[in-house]
Amino acid sequence: MVHYGERITVLSIDGGGVRGIIPGTILSCLGSKLQELDGPEARLADYFDMIAGTSTGGLIATMLTAPDQHGRPLYAAKDIIPFCFEQCPNIFPPAQAEKDPGFDVLLSDICISTSSAPVYFPAYFFKTKDGHGNDREFNLIDGGIAANNPALLAMRPTGVDANLLPANVLDYGKYLVLSVGTGTSKSDDAIRAAKWGLLSWLSKDGNCPLVDAFTFANTDMVDLHLSLLFSTAGHINNYLRIQYNYLSEDASSIDNTRKECMEKLVNIGNDILQKPISRMNLDSCKNEAVDNEGTNEQALIRFAKLLSQEKRLRTKRM
Repeated sequence: MVHYGERITVLSIDGGGVRGIIPGTILSCLGSKLQELDGPEARLADYFDMIAGTSTGGLIATMLTAPDQHGRPLYAAKDIIPFCFEQCPNIFPPAQAEKDPGFDVLLSDICISTSSAPVYFPAYFFKTKDGHGNDREFNLIDGGIAANNPALLAMRPTGVDANLLPANVLDYGKYLVLSVGTGTSKSDDAIRAAKWGLLSWLSKDGNCPLVDAFTFANTDMVDLHLSLLFSTAGHINNYLRIQYNYLSEDASSIDNTRKECMEKLVNIGNDILQKPISRMNLDSCKNEAVDNEGTNEQALIRFAKLLSQEKRLRTKRM
């Protein structure tokens, strides 16, 4: 049985192809901070009630949660980056699979489905059997089209025993949410884009502007929504979003697997850790650096301490 403490803890990882190296670097930092606090066997899966990811974020989430033969996570956060160098809206919560065999889907099918980005990969089809032996068919494409930033979906208490939840699950003071982005290359490009035809929207400078427009927009809308909710509730420090919006054209590609580009993404992830915390300005809808709250790495240290405290509280209540 899972024993809950004072908070519901959520980790959300954006989609972004090979740019998943960026959240991989950031999560490796968080993992090392937790190991400093609780020992070398600490894993991110020990601290979060829900780990959600879309596309490449879904692959990372699987790495962090898939169990080995002893029921422990197969990988530590530090293993994400080496994995990335080797590997070039249906929701599947675990509790749904327990209630309906039709949603008891292979992790391999989920991983292929959530990363089947239009233009880059074909849609993915597979079948399962429901509780009555009937076929249930899934025809899926990349989750980034609907929820490239899955943080809001991850906060649904789906699959959690209602008797173990806080009395008011909409009390945002009860949540600790870490949302990690894969970076964007935003630019005011309307004048140039006004002259584009179909081919330019599908392929420009090594990217697909049409897919980028979908993913960047829904990513920011989730950040705006959560920033508004946590800010209005007076618990803005319970929500940490780490994102970088100024990637160069080569670094912003989702499929540039050249070694030099991937190494550059690692360096970008390390640089992001040293940048000041930023938050969504609810008036301008732009992310702005926050004064006097330190760097993203310092924020992760504080977050790690809160996660460790929550885990220890749950252990006492077992």
